[in-house]
Amino acid sequence: MTEPDAVAAAELARLRAEAEAAEAAAKAAQAKAALAAAEAAAAAAQAAGSAEGQDAGAGPDPEAVPVPDAVPDTGGAGAAEGDAGGAGSGPLDADEVAAVIKGYTFEAETLDLGALVNTEAVPEAQIRIPLAMMNRHGLVAGATGTGKTRTLQGLAEQLAAKGVPVFAADIKGDLSGVATPGESSDKLLARTRAIGQDWKPEASATEYFALGGIGKGVPVRATVSGFGPLLLSKVLGLNETQESSLGLVFHYADENGLALVDLSDLRAVLSYLTSDEGKAELKNLGGLSSATAGVILRELITFADDGADVFFGEPEFDVNDFLRTAADGRGIISLLEVPGVADKPALFSTFLMYLLAELFEILPEVGDLDKPKLVFFFDEAHLLFKDASKDFLSAIVQTVRLIRSKGVGVFFVTQTPKDVPSDVLGQLGSRVQHALRAFTPDDAKALRATVGTYPVSGYDLERVLQELGTGEAIVTVMSEKGAPTPVAWTRMRAPQGLMSPTPDPEIERAVKASPLLARYGTAIDRESARELLAAKMNAAEEAARAEQAALEKAKADAEYAKQKAAIDKAQAAAEKKAQAEYERLLKKTSGSSRTASRKTPTSPLEEVLNSKTTQTILGGVIRGIFGTGRR
Repeated sequence: MTEPDAVAAAELARLRAEAEAAEAAAKAAQAKAALAAAEAAAAAAQAAGSAEGQDAGAGPDPEAVPVPDAVPDTGGAGAAEGDAGGAGSGPLDADEVAAVIKGYTFEAETLDLGALVNTEAVPEAQIRIPLAMMNRHGLVAGATGTGKTRTLQGLAEQLAAKGVPVFAADIKGDLSGVATPGESSDKLLARTRAIGQDWKPEASATEYFALGGIGKGVPVRATVSGFGPLLLSKVLGLNETQESSLGLVFHYADENGLALVDLSDLRAVLSYLTSDEGKAELKNLGGLSSATAGVILRELITFADDGADVFFGEPEFDVNDFLRTAADGRGIISLLEVPGVADKPALFSTFLMYLLAELFEILPEVGDLDKPKLVFFFDEAHLLFKDASKDFLSAIVQTVRLIRSKGVGVFFVTQTPKDVPSDVLGQLGSRVQHALRAFTPDDAKALRATVGTYPVSGYDLERVLQELGTGEAIVTVMSEKGAPTPVAWTRMRAPQGLMSPTPDPEIERAVKASPLLARYGTAIDRESARELLAAKMNAAEEAARAEQAALEKAKADAEYAKQKAAIDKAQAAAEKKAQAEYERLLKKTSGSSRTASRKTPTSPLEEVLNSKTTQTILGGVIRGIFGTGRR
């Protein structure tokens, strides 16, 4: 066995032994607590009966104080001991329980998280968070199946009931149950009574959205220009050099009035800059090489081929529509449906960051309010920070730090606090930590790191965080004075809405009835960079063709002029030569005429008789008469 394997085995053995010991201790403490609770309940009933003049044998209301059936009533003899030891029968003693009760008692309006657990639930110790502190941000963490989604749902329902709009991404589709009243059961009622919750089914005002229109909700789209180079680089997986180069491309588009509406516009700009027509402008950009532009272009093509192009376009979503309230004053819960893009986690997590950045951009400064203007739940937050560049992380930290003054609270929902960078974690005022698992040495290390981020308390958190049941959490929040409250093992309240998805037909009816569907339902394709560059390149091609035609015509004209000049030259030479020949013949002819003029003139008869024709006729006649001609 290698050394790492030996270390891992030893660590697992240690954790297993601790778990077994803790389980035995927990069982003993649970029995003691049950006994103490029964004794305290009997004493309280006896005291109440005496004060009201009722029968001293009447027991307490079984719904008000849960008494385990397995523990017999021990009577009043041990009541005083049970009352004193009840608080101390769990991890916390009576003074520590009192400190928790005091730490979570606030003057202003609050949200109820649940009841303290000290082996058993302590309904008198209600764990709350001030409503005004919800804009100080928070973290909901825990392993899969520990109750994070139900905690998120319960917080969203209470916020909406108090008039605060809520935004949340519905990763698995089960948050949609907030729009439907919950279903009662004996088990549910027993649990809620035990923690002092007066549970009743209730639905919340809900609006459904779908990223890029993939799903049943109202489509949510963004323009590429609005999304920006930083977020797009995160989605494309670009390195820092490529990220800065993409920023130059956006700058070029802005400077030249090229609207980047969808991915095809950005591809058109990159294609133009890497073409022969755009080489000069690419060179003028300075820091952008053709090789880098080519890499970005290839990534964009792959990204679009994967179906991501539907998320970009117009009409662009106005994040002010997340700030709406219903006619009765309740806040509207906006659920962004993302199961259709579950295979693109980097895209939807970055899209959520875009929406948050848009809120930061448009909302005015409001300072500290009695209640936030919006609470934004950022589910699967670890996907946002994975492989993020320094600039991207810096942008997140700045947004989280400053958006508080805009009246927006942000809650990150993830599995472990280590998923969130320390700079971001330091901005979060409230923590709801569900159970963690430590099956491997890496898990154990993460568990110890999580424990180290909590204030000192009476709990052995490394053990307790592994023992938490479903729907239980370790809680600490920011008090009204800005100080952290005591760490509290809390049994969380149950949501009042349905703890399963709302049926699809009801969702579809709600979407069709939404006033936002008419505004965002149909995509718009207006003139943008793609069309402008296409026209520019077509004009350039036309100009190039015209220039080429002009060059060819000029060449043909030059050739014609050359040939004509040659012909004219040859013709002139020929004419000159002919003229010389003419003159020579004329000169010669002039000499013969002078000689002939000296001869004696002949009569017409002589000319006839001397003509060649007359001579031929006479010869023929003579041969015929005298027979001198050859036969």
